[in-house]
Amino acid sequence: MRLGVLVGQSPNPADPASFRDFARAIEGEGFDSIWAPQMIGRGMMALDPLAAMTAAATATDRVEVGTAILQLPLYQPVDLLHRVLSLRILAGQRLTLGVGPGSTAADFEAFGRDHATRFKTFTATLATLRDGLASGKVGEVDLTPPPAVVGRQRMIYGTWGKGVERAAREFDGWVASAFHRTDDEVVGALPRYRAAGGERAIASSIVFPPGGDSGELKARLQRFAEAGFDDAVVAVVAGPPALAVVRGLLP
Repeated sequence: MRLGVLVGQSPNPADPASFRDFARAIEGEGFDSIWAPQMIGRGMMALDPLAAMTAAATATDRVEVGTAILQLPLYQPVDLLHRVLSLRILAGQRLTLGVGPGSTAADFEAFGRDHATRFKTFTATLATLRDGLASGKVGEVDLTPPPAVVGRQRMIYGTWGKGVERAAREFDGWVASAFHRTDDEVVGALPRYRAAGGERAIASSIVFPPGGDSGELKARLQRFAEAGFDDAVVAVVAGPPALAVVRGLLP
């Protein structure tokens, strides 16, 4: 099972270099991927996921960089396409775009978006984004991206409920958040995803806090691996010193 790190904040917000150093340390410890969540107005400031992964991509050479999860209904389509194309130029084939309809009403209120219609808006925005990545255009607006950037983008879907089967049918992978769900729920949903033909399955948002029990985390990671998940993504809240501990928990 591949192992990644979820990075929501800079280790030292007063030092602009600290995030780049953290990304390099993640790669240096042998992790396979770096991910950024999207959270707005929840009592703490999380980095913008596209900005964070731009910094991570330019600071590293090998690791996969991705969003987990970008809430598509919060974006105006031209702005979203411009941002994603920009990140593709800087990250290349290492970029994985994790997308979803979102779930937290406060995020939508902050953006002045309608939370109740998020699933309908998600489907429409997703179709526009996919068309735009293939053409460089949204309607009459042509962003004129370099030819090397135009084309299909690897996308994974962060979802629960009926969306698990949709992830299998329409996306390159499924992200199951272990933050608001129990490990039993995460593991229990995987057979549905596989039965629907799903390939890459990622257990994400596995929090390792300061002073956390590494033995407990190891047991959780082993359970996800034995269940058949392809990736586990740990939120290393304990900061850079904990990276070596977390990386050493899996072969």
